[in-house]
Amino acid sequence: MTFNWVQRISKLSRWQGAFQSCIFSCKRYSVQEQCRVPNSVVEAFRAVTGSDGVSMGTAVREQHGKDESVHSCRPPDVVVWPRSVEEVSALARLCHQHSLPMIPFGTGTGLEGGVGALKGGVCFDLQKMDRVLDFHAEDFDVTVEPGVTRIGLNSYLRDSGLWFPVDPGADASLCGMAATSASGTNAVRYGTMRENVMNLEVVLSDGTIVHTAGKGRRTRKTAAGYNLTNLFVGSEGTLGIITKATLRLYGIPEAVVSAVCSFSSVQAAVDSTVQILQCGIPIARIEFLDDVMIDACNRYSKLSYPVSPTLFLEFHGSERSLEEQVSLAEEITKANSGLDFIWAKDQETRSRLWKARHDAWYAALAIRPRCKAYSTDVCVPISKLPQIIVETKQDLTQNRLTGPIAGHVGDGNFHCLMVLDPTDPDEVQRVQEFTDRLARRALAMDGTCTGEHGVGLGKRALLREEVGPLCMGVMEGVKAYLDPQNLMNPGKVL
Repeated sequence: MTFNWVQRISKLSRWQGAFQSCIFSCKRYSVQEQCRVPNSVVEAFRAVTGSDGVSMGTAVREQHGKDESVHSCRPPDVVVWPRSVEEVSALARLCHQHSLPMIPFGTGTGLEGGVGALKGGVCFDLQKMDRVLDFHAEDFDVTVEPGVTRIGLNSYLRDSGLWFPVDPGADASLCGMAATSASGTNAVRYGTMRENVMNLEVVLSDGTIVHTAGKGRRTRKTAAGYNLTNLFVGSEGTLGIITKATLRLYGIPEAVVSAVCSFSSVQAAVDSTVQILQCGIPIARIEFLDDVMIDACNRYSKLSYPVSPTLFLEFHGSERSLEEQVSLAEEITKANSGLDFIWAKDQETRSRLWKARHDAWYAALAIRPRCKAYSTDVCVPISKLPQIIVETKQDLTQNRLTGPIAGHVGDGNFHCLMVLDPTDPDEVQRVQEFTDRLARRALAMDGTCTGEHGVGLGKRALLREEVGPLCMGVMEGVKAYLDPQNLMNPGKVL
């Protein structure tokens, strides 16, 4: 395939200007606009999926035009439910022939507006493709369709002694998690989706079906050619529609221990984290809540933790190894003036210890009833965490904002859960300005504007600042080559 890089990059840059969308925009978009998909094409869609596989209903379109983010609803013109990769390919060919935008939809749990149909078009709801296709217990891998969710897969695996540990919190679709390079609380031990996807089946904008590591390949390592799998991991539907993912699996740990420890300062909590990692303790989770979040959790969940920076830890391993891990971690926290290191083995007590962390989102919302919440997502080198958290808390106070902090401290990723009144234009403006400052503060510390939520609509300008014009040019060239008409989820990422 030959192409002109300059012409296509120039064309793509013109597309970008048409899709600017403010992250806190209150603008409403009518779903009563005239459908931009010709009736003949809708009938062709029905010929592929059956009559029950196509909808133009207002409520259905609205449901598919918004995720869990603060972005306004941007409904598609048509929603389709393919049942196989062949149907996805056929539908994509029709969209390509008629220059119709295509937006993949999994479970709608994204946090960056990734499913909004900025130019209308066709939403591909992939939930009917919900099969576990190939499970190889002896090789620790599984291949799933995009309708399979994280909890659904682990339920399927329950009796095998294996599990898939990447846990973003929501019961998200696994292919959607791959598309956003999701991670979560277990990333410090098991990695993110980027480390746990071995192969992908992807339908490109013209209906071509590709396998990023070769059809059927599922080796645990390879040095063969460019890493196309990781090109599509984190691409957020802008390069193609993921229709299969081959994933790494892990043995369910023999035993689990949970622990909680409070500290007098953020620095002491982070120092303990760094030393635990330096000692080679294979910690599975190490989460951080600041004093404001702990206070909110105490009130919401009727707990009594000291109102101070707090670490929540989880250890996985054998009974004997866990005794040593927990003992060493306790010594480290005590050396950093940790207070009341409490640990437990049984499920009920472990759940009670971690209740504050599990309820953090709802506890934050309860600070200001009838308000909305938005989660920031910066990530910095671990050594920079104390500085950025202290500066961020000062920024929140100076600007009269509510933003308790929860973080995956083991990998430097933390979230300010911004609780705001979306009907107050002044507060909305202050929150938007705060999130921009926070992201640029992270970039100045060699960090990233997004650790796990993705770029979506709101972080496109920050992405350009983060990677620079040369890398952006490479990304734009890849996009222009794979999707020359800019049909795949237009207006996102780039």
